[in-house]
Amino acid sequence: MTPRIAVVGPCVSGKTELVNALRADGFEARHVVQEHSYVPEMWERISQPDVLIFLDVDYAAAKARRPYIDWGPERLREQAARLAHAREHCDLYVDTSDLSKDEVREWVLAFLDGFNP
Repeated sequence: MTPRIAVVGPCVSGKTELVNALRADGFEARHVVQEHSYVPEMWERISQPDVLIFLDVDYAAAKARRPYIDWGPERLREQAARLAHAREHCDLYVDTSDLSKDEVREWVLAFLDGFNP
């Protein structure tokens, strides 16, 4: 049985890229836009995942990925506060700051290969 996967994290952490890659690999994956909500367990209510993956990013990497963003590090701190519940309950935490999208995908696939709910 393929696990139901939810991916959360702050803006520009690579959630969309990862979800698209996982879907292409045959997984049931969903991007939960938790970073914009004040409902701590939104990820759980919306997706009821078997696996929760938390992607993180620092401000320097976010700015390098999207030079046109018009917000600063304080927005990432706000999003981190909104995502605290998800981070505490995630099955896998990946800081994507120094990783390519392919490296993130490989990291997650290796985890999922050994995952047993």
